[in-house]
Amino acid sequence: MPLRINNNIAALNARRNMNNNFRDQGVRLERLSSGLRVNRAADDAAGLSVREGMRAELSGLRQNVLNAEQGSNLLQVAEGSLNEINAMLIRMRELSVQSSSSTVNDLNRESIQAEFSQIIQEIDRISLSTTYNDQTLLTGYGNSLDTSSTVLTASNTTGVADVKISGASSGTYTFVDSGGDAEITLGNGTVTQTINVGQILDTGLNVATDTTVVANFDRLGIQVTLAGSGVSTATGSYVDGDLDSETLIVTDGTGGSFQVGPDDGINNRIEVTIDDMRASGPRLNLNTTSVATLEASRSSISTIDEAINKVSGQRGDLGAWMNRLAFTISFTENSIENIQNSEASISDADIAYEVSRFTRAQVLSQASTAMLAQANVVPQTALSLLQ
Repeated sequence: MPLRINNNIAALNARRNMNNNFRDQGVRLERLSSGLRVNRAADDAAGLSVREGMRAELSGLRQNVLNAEQGSNLLQVAEGSLNEINAMLIRMRELSVQSSSSTVNDLNRESIQAEFSQIIQEIDRISLSTTYNDQTLLTGYGNSLDTSSTVLTASNTTGVADVKISGASSGTYTFVDSGGDAEITLGNGTVTQTINVGQILDTGLNVATDTTVVANFDRLGIQVTLAGSGVSTATGSYVDGDLDSETLIVTDGTGGSFQVGPDDGINNRIEVTIDDMRASGPRLNLNTTSVATLEASRSSISTIDEAINKVSGQRGDLGAWMNRLAFTISFTENSIENIQNSEASISDADIAYEVSRFTRAQVLSQASTAMLAQANVVPQTALSLLQ
């Protein structure tokens, strides 16, 4: 290499390497101090894009766990009140049985009726007072069944004794029921389910006399009770094909929708429905019951039995939803753990690797600094040629 004064190539080379070493040392210091491998887009452009998407999903999943836990708490509040309502209904039945005996006179029945009436009022009060975050739960919570649904208004020809919704989405559902195939299809234009009812019908593809069967559209959250002839709670009887083209309307209600997934869509929500549990409401309809007379007391027993079954059924639904939310929480926490592991593999710094790289950069920086000093001395040798 020729001896130059104006341009010290050796010094330029040493300075370039020194700058590279200092930059590398700065990167290692940044990663060690932050604990992150990717601190800016330049560190890993593709990795940063993937990481931010994972972080957004993780934040949604963590909130989903909180939503599910709070939803379970809400249902526990409702179930606790229904437990007390159940106990009061059992007491009402006890009073009805007591008043149904001729060993009790009408004067005694006045005292029994006083307690009976107070219990009815207390059931209403509890139903109105059961709230969660200022939302009343036991006067109808979630979507409800529209009484104008033709499947109900035409029950004398459809044989439908009852329809129960358990978290069904709002919309108009239409039945497709071709006679002779023992299959019923129900859908709202978005989701459809077909079930085979051959096993619950008799050989003539009709519901047996004096019995009821349940067509359970579990994916839709709808249970349809079909009656045979002679059932006292029904005005007609079902034969395969009777439901064809009938409609069932589910209307939007207050609350009843828990967001338990990170995105929009029905598969990211759990819909719940709590019926009107007031004694004076259309579901229990206990305002018509009385124990003031012997005949009224005896007729009240079956009405109260039906109310007990409805409250118990609602409690069973609440328990099923609480269990479902518990499974959702476990599933979501497992997803969080694995997605967080993937995010960490992209984002987090490998401390052992970074320490070794930092040590290397530190040694090279010191060496390059020393060599730059030596390179700057080289041009001074030209002075000896001028002497």
